[in-house]
Amino acid sequence: MNSIAVGLLVSLSIFAGGIGGLYLHRVLPASHQTRETQDVVRLGIGMISVLAALVLGLLIATAKGSYDTTDRAVRTYAAELALLNETLRDYGNSASVARDLLRSYTDRLIRDIRPAGDAVPNLNDGDAAQLLEHVREQVRALKPIDDGQKWLRDQALTINVELLRERWLLIGNQHQSVSPIVLGILASWVTLIFVSFGFNAPRNATVAAAFLICSLSIGGAIFLILEMDRPLTGIMRISDAPMRDVIGQMNW
Repeated sequence: MNSIAVGLLVSLSIFAGGIGGLYLHRVLPASHQTRETQDVVRLGIGMISVLAALVLGLLIATAKGSYDTTDRAVRTYAAELALLNETLRDYGNSASVARDLLRSYTDRLIRDIRPAGDAVPNLNDGDAAQLLEHVREQVRALKPIDDGQKWLRDQALTINVELLRERWLLIGNQHQSVSPIVLGILASWVTLIFVSFGFNAPRNATVAAAFLICSLSIGGAIFLILEMDRPLTGIMRISDAPMRDVIGQMNW
């Protein structure tokens, strides 16, 4: 289920809770609607409201942190690819095979990050990993003729190892950091809160409209959490422009 559908489902659940609370007056006997009963309900719901606000804030911070980490990792990875390409270019013509393999890897990586159609991004691509390994093999096979080329080869090997490490970090960042169970519990808490609001509110169109606006706002927050927790997919996916800039540089 996509993030838009989940956000709308949460909004519907919360709104239904509020409307259901408005009609509790018709169902509950008068002894359950005394001022003392309403005070106890308000106290309990106040505690749940604090918990819900804390959890919602935590989820937003977690999802935003995941989104920013992946975006920063992609930009750093693109910079490392550009640096490796420049290092191999400075080495000379004997590094042309390694550069060609690096160009092929970068092109494959772009297609893994932003696949065509509705395909799911897959950074754990075995063929792409082999290309990056072949780049390292070609760099190790270089025969420096002076200290300058030896330094460039050592730098290229260091960058290549860093790319291999950062590749696994990107793969790890593909997984969701927000648990659906936590989202479900949060949605149930907020629904209970709105049931309480409806129980204590007057029954008129203004209250119903307020419930609708508030429920859509909370559903929108859930939508943002899910979108930021999946930075490589969805409407708010991170840009692949840094990688495309690198491939453009490699084609010079």
